[in-house]
Amino acid sequence: MSVDTSFNLPPEAPPLRVLIIEDDPMMQLGLEQSLMTHPQLEIVGQAEDGYLGVQAALKLKPDVVVMDIGLPRLDGIAATQQIKAALPETHVVMLTSHKTETEIIAALSSGADAYCIKGASVERLLSAIAAAVEGATYLDPQIARQVIENLKPPSPKGNIANLSERELEVLKLMVEGYSNPEIAEKLYLSPNTVKTHVRGIMNKLSVDDRVQAAVVALRSGLV
Repeated sequence: MSVDTSFNLPPEAPPLRVLIIEDDPMMQLGLEQSLMTHPQLEIVGQAEDGYLGVQAALKLKPDVVVMDIGLPRLDGIAATQQIKAALPETHVVMLTSHKTETEIIAALSSGADAYCIKGASVERLLSAIAAAVEGATYLDPQIARQVIENLKPPSPKGNIANLSERELEVLKLMVEGYSNPEIAEKLYLSPNTVKTHVRGIMNKLSVDDRVQAAVVALRSGLV
């Protein structure tokens, strides 16, 4: 696998410590082998059910948890709630085959930072991890529109017409699930410039996060 560049950690920063909670042994092995090739990720543990996953998280205090939903004993949604309650700084990335609206909304409500569908490329999972670590909410493009259509309507103060041409370009890529470093690479900008644009977009649209900005974009017909 080629080295992914979506992470923007300083060269001297320690690797992100990752815990995998997955009950399928083959999937678990595949995840470990794929993620451990990334120089800024370190696999610190694995668990095959939600209960053991919560115990492992409390013990290891990972930076990132890659979590399935359909787990024995304790499902991934309940496990996420417990982990986020005890370790709010730990980022949870759901990686699952579940696509129902109820499960997606429940997972995000439980505190999950990203939602990926199994079968997606490793690069997409890495993008989800990078976005979560940045503090963004990542939605797999397969389910993004489905989720956004069920969110509350955006603030009427939000106005796409207030955005500059460059901000519109950044917003379109945000809707598609790209992280700030990926947007910077696509638009030939510095990551700091992209962060400034993202802040400007959220201020002009009167929203609090990237998901709400995506709601405004979709409902305005921008994408």
